[in-house]
Amino acid sequence: MKTRIITGIIAMGLFIPIVVYGGLPLSILLYVAGTIGLYELLRMKNIHMYSIPSILSILLLWITLIPGAYVHILDTIGFSKTELTFIIILLLLTYTVISKNKFTFDDSAFLLLATMYVGMGFYYFLETREEGLMYIFFTLLVIWSTDSGAYFIGKSIGKKKLWPEISPNKTVEGFLGGIASAIVAGVIFQVFDLLPVSFGVIIVTAMAVSIFGQLGDLVESAFKRHYDVKDSGKILPGHGGVLDRFDSLLFALPILHFLHLMF
Repeated sequence: MKTRIITGIIAMGLFIPIVVYGGLPLSILLYVAGTIGLYELLRMKNIHMYSIPSILSILLLWITLIPGAYVHILDTIGFSKTELTFIIILLLLTYTVISKNKFTFDDSAFLLLATMYVGMGFYYFLETREEGLMYIFFTLLVIWSTDSGAYFIGKSIGKKKLWPEISPNKTVEGFLGGIASAIVAGVIFQVFDLLPVSFGVIIVTAMAVSIFGQLGDLVESAFKRHYDVKDSGKILPGHGGVLDRFDSLLFALPILHFLHLMF
């Protein structure tokens, strides 16, 4: 527990100032975090980091992470993100032939889905930061409140298992308690009038972010259970890997972005 607390304090001391500053430092941080997150998935699947398919998937990740404000840099090579994605898909499929099916169609599908999962999550972190720092703080507060509420309420009154095949310790009561905690946190946040939306929108958004954040956590638990690993990595002592820390945000931030466009 001591190691976990120390790591958490150091990580937040580095992470929050960079998020507040934004710009290039945040882009670099998320490029690094996304690359490590993808590596963690590759390691689960036993795909070597320095293989041709891995290099292609990392290249696709970096392309995916190009913020909307800088996507024009692709004009210099004459291809869009969609076109480059299609080229990499063709190259991965071609490699199944070159490798004589040692690298399979299933492996290609895994790499593409893993890259999109990590890449789109971190991409929308950058996009949300461009929309305003308060959206990031709102999301972090809702996710932390969800985690705390789910843990304490689940511990106190949790009886009915939520999804025992995936995460044996999570309960329905904890899941609902997490949502309730997120709503309370969202309302408190908006008391200070930090976002240009109504309390009704804040409540709906907090619910959605909480639900999808918890689903993100379950998805990552499903990965680890399927590949029989305890943590996605060891880069954060006491916390595990990058995916262990960002799993909720990878689901919540795209949802927040879509809701922001709606409202």
